[in-house]
Amino acid sequence: MNTLTQYFSADTQNYHGILDERFHDLAVHFSRLQDARTDQGGAALAVYFGAQKVVDIFTGKKSRDELWDANTLSVSYSTGKGVLATLAHILVSEGYLEYDRPIAYYWPEFAQQNKQKISLRDVLSHQSGLYDIRNSIQDASEMLDWPHMLEVFESTAPRFTATHAQAYQALTFGWLVGGVLEKATGATLPDLMQKYLVEPLKLDGAYFGVPVSELSRVARLIAPVKSVEKVGTPVHKTSHQQKKTSVMDKLVTWTGQNPQDFQDAMMPKGMRHFSFFSDEGLQAVIPAANGAFTANSLSKMYAMLANQGRFEDKALIKPAVFKQLSTIQSFSRDKVMPIPMHWRLGYHRVITLGKRAKHGFGHIGYNGSGAWCDPERNLSFAYVHNFKIGSITGDYRLWSLTQETLRCADLFLKGKKGWF
Repeated sequence: MNTLTQYFSADTQNYHGILDERFHDLAVHFSRLQDARTDQGGAALAVYFGAQKVVDIFTGKKSRDELWDANTLSVSYSTGKGVLATLAHILVSEGYLEYDRPIAYYWPEFAQQNKQKISLRDVLSHQSGLYDIRNSIQDASEMLDWPHMLEVFESTAPRFTATHAQAYQALTFGWLVGGVLEKATGATLPDLMQKYLVEPLKLDGAYFGVPVSELSRVARLIAPVKSVEKVGTPVHKTSHQQKKTSVMDKLVTWTGQNPQDFQDAMMPKGMRHFSFFSDEGLQAVIPAANGAFTANSLSKMYAMLANQGRFEDKALIKPAVFKQLSTIQSFSRDKVMPIPMHWRLGYHRVITLGKRAKHGFGHIGYNGSGAWCDPERNLSFAYVHNFKIGSITGDYRLWSLTQETLRCADLFLKGKKGWF
C-alpha cells in the first residue's frame, strides 16, 4: 500500500532530458516510479521509434554527491549479453565466423574436455552445457583476469551434452562468446566493440572494461549512511549477496528447478569480497556482468536491430543473419531460469505486463536493467539504474516501463493504447 501511495503522490515531472510528446505518459510513469527513491540512486530511460530518438530522460543520483546526467554510464549486469551477442552477429555478417562451425575451429584449445563439437550457436542459445562458474574457479577475483578466464574455459567440461538441453550461462557467456570473437578476428574485445559497434552507431557510452578516463562517468551503488566502516569506506553488498529474494526468484524452487544448478550458474565462490562497482571491477572485461552503458547507447543499438540490422545509411547485419539471430532456438525448459525465455541467438523474449511483442527480443540484467527491440513496431527501449535490486527476472519497474512504452507506440500505430 505504501508503494501505491508513493506512486500516486509522486512528482510527475521529476526527470530531465529529451522527450517526444507522443511518449509523455511514459515519462510521467518513469517519474512516478523513481520519485520516492531518488536519494537512493538514479535511472535513465531511452526509446527509439521509427529509428528516431523519442525519449532520453534521467533522474536521481549517480553517487552520494553527484546527480545523474545525460553522460552517466550504468553497470547493467546481463543486459550486456545482448550487446555482446549483437557484436557477434555483426562479425558473422562480416564473415569472421559461422554459427554452426565448431568454436574449436577458431580456438583450437577449446576442444579439450569433449568440447570439439560445441558451436557459436550452442553458446548463444545457452545450449552448450558450460554454465557452471562456481566449480570452474576457486574465487570470484579470478574473473578480473581475462586471459586466465579464457584458459579456464579451454579446460572446463560441459555439464551436459544432450541435444536441445538448455541452461542459462549467467556468467560464463561472456568469456565463451568474447573468447571466440577474439580468436576468430585476432583483435581484443574492447577494440572489436569500438570498431564494429561504437563507431558505426556513434554510441555515447558502451564498454566492456571501462577505461580509466571514463570511470568518473559510472554510477555507483549508494550505501546507506550506517553502512560505513571505521576507515570511512562505504560497504557495498553486490546484488548477489542481498538477503531479500524477489517473489519471481522464488520460482527457482516453486517450479521444481534444481537450486544447485542456479547456484552453480550464478554464484562464484568469494562474491562476498567482490564488487563489480569497484574501480578494479569496472576496468575488468567481464562481458556477461559488468558492461557499462548509457541508456541511449543501448536503445540506439537495439534501434538498429528493430530495423533488421540497418541504422541510417549503415547495414551492420545482413538480412540472412538477422533472420537467424531473431529466430527462437528452443522452447525447452531452462535448467537455471525459472520462467520461459524463448532464447534466440543471445536474446530472450520481451517480458511485459500484458502487451505482446511477439517478434521482439532483448536482454534483462540482474539489477533490473534491460533493453530490447520490437521489429514489428520498429521500436527499441533501454532502462538502466544504480539502485540495489537483485532479481534474475528483472524488476517490476522494468516490466511496467516496457508495458507503457508499447502502449504509447500503439496509440500512434493503432489509434489506441490498450492493455493487451
